[in-house]
Order: sequence, then C-alpha cells, then structure tokens
Amino acid sequence: MKKMMFAAVAAVAAVMMYSCGNGTPKANLKTDVDTVSYALGVDQSQGLKEYLVGNMGIDTTYIDEFIKGLNEGANAGDNKKKAAYYAGIQIGQQISNQMVKSINFQLFGNDSTKTISLKNLMAGFVSGVTGKGGLMTPDSARQVAQNMMRQIKAKSLMKEFGPNKEAGEKFLAKNAKEEGVKVLPCGVQYKVLKEGNGVLPVDTSMVKVHYEGRTLEGNVFDSSYKRGEPTKFRLDQVITGWKEALKNMPVGSTWEIYVPQELAYGERQQGADIKPFSMLIFKIELLDVDPKETQAKK
Repeated sequence: MKKMMFAAVAAVAAVMMYSCGNGTPKANLKTDVDTVSYALGVDQSQGLKEYLVGNMGIDTTYIDEFIKGLNEGANAGDNKKKAAYYAGIQIGQQISNQMVKSINFQLFGNDSTKTISLKNLMAGFVSGVTGKGGLMTPDSARQVAQNMMRQIKAKSLMKEFGPNKEAGEKFLAKNAKEEGVKVLPCGVQYKVLKEGNGVLPVDTSMVKVHYEGRTLEGNVFDSSYKRGEPTKFRLDQVITGWKEALKNMPVGSTWEIYVPQELAYGERQQGADIKPFSMLIFKIELLDVDPKETQAKK
C-alpha cells in the first residue's frame, strides 16, 4: 500500500497591514513600501483561485471562509502553536478529501455505499504520529493493512465478478475430459498442437515465442501474430500459468493452454478485456530458448 504523501499548499501570503476583521484588509498606500506591498499582494495572488478549485477542491461559494483563514494564518506570524494547528487542519482536510477517497476506491471501486472507518483511521493515524497508545507497530500495521486490503478488495470484487470465476471453473471441469487435453500438476490444462523435440526452458530462461491470448468468450486481447513478430522475455517475468506451461514445452512445440484465473491475473483487471477472476486461453509457439538456460528434454 502506498504511503500518503502530504504536499504543502503552494500559496504565498501577501504582506498586509494588520486587520482585526476577517474580511479584506483595507489598503493605505502612504509610502513606497505600502505601495510595493500592495502590488506584491495582487501579483502573488494570481492563479491562486484556480489552484484552490483544481488542486484543493475548494468551493468558491465559501471564499469568505478562505479569506478568514488566510488572514488568521498571515497574522499568526511565526507563532509555532498556531502553525501546528493550521498544519493539522490542512493535513486533516487531505485525509478526508484525498486519502479516504483513494482507499475507498481501492477497496470498493465505484460502490459509494461503502467506506472505511474514519474514526479508526484517525485513531491509528494519531497513534502513529504521537507514538502513544498504539495497538500495532508500524511494521505489523503495514503487513496487516496489505493483507486485509487484498482480502476486502477480493471479497468486494467477488460480488461483481464472481460469475467469471464460476464460468471458468465450469469450463475447466468439462475441458479436462476432452480428447487430447492434459493437465499439469499446477492445474494448467494443455493440448499439444505440434510436438517439438528441442530443449526445455527453466525459470530464468530467455524465450522467443509467438502467441495469441483470448478470453473464455473468445475475445482476442493480445497477439504477437497480429503484430507480425515474435516476442522475447524471461520466463520468470510472466504469469504463473505461462511459466509452468513453457517449462514443459520442448522448443519447436505449439500448445493451446487453458489457464485457471488464480494462475493468470486473479482478482486484478488487465485492460478492458480481462476482467477479475477470468481464466484465459493461449496458443503458444515456443520458437527458441537461450541455450545457456535450459534443461534436458523430459
């Protein structure tokens, strides 16, 4: 899980005369310093309104409240107590408007009826900042967050994309009984279209292949044939289903493989065509393998 980065607000406060009110200070240009101060204020404010709307999500209907806070901040000077308070407000707003929304989207997608607990988020956040009253160490908290976010996200995705998983399992159960279909120990099914007699690659081999990938519905989502040239990659850089199949393919072989969703992309969506929990079908032609990284043919 990426850590939240808090960026300082890029606004420069103009040098103004002290005002007890919360509205716009009244200019009084008696001296050159007064005049240059006012001119600097006007100049430095340009683009700020657009920044507030575009970068901070401020509703300009409440611009008077912004001016009130602006005046208080400018007149606070180097008061460290007030500076800490204003920084807390700024970061608290970022938690509400950025962090919570980002986490909710990661966990629940576009389901606006669900949200994380702001109360518990803040309890953990404050204990992390102060180092007091924590129920977890930073390391354990990071591990818990990563594991539970995956579980919660998978559960949420299952409600929407569970039928993909069921359809894949149903297909694989039937396909395993088809003539010519074999099953590797990992669960990948395959059919030999052409038997090669070359060497077998290993996990770290650089291989050269032609391939076509399609979904259970028959949609082609990737094809080196269409691009007009084969692809090279290290075997340990591809999905598990590919790696396990290729390690059993002698050079010169062409297989059609049927990859269970958990050996493909699992709960992750890849582009527009590969939805979460989708089993995938590939035609793979193993053209060559780096001779430095091979094993004898089984």
